[in-house]
Amino acid sequence: MTSATPVIDVQNVSFAFGHVEPVLRDVSFTVDRGDFASIIGPNGGGKTTLVKLILGLLSPQSGNIRVFGQSPEQARPRIGAMPQHAVTDAHFPIRVIDVVLMGCLRPGRNFGPFSAADRAAASEAIARVGIEGLEHHAYSKLSGGQRQRVLLARAIAPKPELLLLDEPEAGLDRKVEQDFFDLLEQLNQESTVVLVSHDLGFVASFVRTVICVHGTVDVHPTSHLDGSVINTLYGGDVHIVHHDRHI
Repeated sequence: MTSATPVIDVQNVSFAFGHVEPVLRDVSFTVDRGDFASIIGPNGGGKTTLVKLILGLLSPQSGNIRVFGQSPEQARPRIGAMPQHAVTDAHFPIRVIDVVLMGCLRPGRNFGPFSAADRAAASEAIARVGIEGLEHHAYSKLSGGQRQRVLLARAIAPKPELLLLDEPEAGLDRKVEQDFFDLLEQLNQESTVVLVSHDLGFVASFVRTVICVHGTVDVHPTSHLDGSVINTLYGGDVHIVHHDRHI
């Protein structure tokens, strides 16, 4: 695999659920190694569908998707995925360490027992996201910001080459959100980062590439993310507020 091979290569992809209007139509774009990119767009525009296609959880009706030059299913062990939130029973006694260890599970491997290497990787991930001391706390009892860091630790525990995050800032207050994005910037030194976000201000402040999804896809450098692009994407007057990154 050469360094010129895109991390994500989507070519002429279309997808529809059943026989209704396609969610995505003739989509083509690439994400290069080391990029920090964001997928933005209105609700129902196809952002989540696109993420599921990249992960191989859905298959396109037409076109082709390659991740690290492989099929999404083959590349999945090289991807760390973080959902917007994890649905857990408030009374289910799952601990932080148990959630993070789940990131060490890979296709074809049964659940547990985890090896010493797995536990070391989980402990390292917990330290990197700054939640040391919470390993044996109940996940359901944590704050929103702490839960997001636990899910990020789960995603980075296996040391992925691509981090794919679905609205990681959802439900966080501004200071916690900024700290979280500062952490993502650090992780971007080692992994390509692609995140779905509705917060255009933080998109403009942090990422380098913006993937605009509204049935079709357009890719712009962050410097080109102006009012005209956003108004076309969202179909109305939406203004970008650039937040101070150093509160």
